[in-house]
Amino acid sequence: MASGFGAHGGVGRCYPFWQDFSNCVKNCEDPSHCMNQKEDYFECLHHRKEITRMNAISAEIRRQQEEKDKAAGPKPGWFSFPSFS
Repeated sequence: MASGFGAHGGVGRCYPFWQDFSNCVKNCEDPSHCMNQKEDYFECLHHRKEITRMNAISAEIRRQQEEKDKAAGPKPGWFSFPSFS
């Protein structure tokens, strides 16, 4: 977890965030002041905000592409069968 050693030697990618969080908790009388450091550390570990943002961007790109495809109409070379309802 917070050993400081990375998977391939050297310093782990989240160790600096862990140090900031750990120092804050040690030096503060009220640990609730360290929520920003805790949030940074957990984001480094789990990437939840990054993944959420990437999913939102991908959904928006798909939505814009579908809207563009609808506005363009049928593609050349393709035809649609008439509906017999």
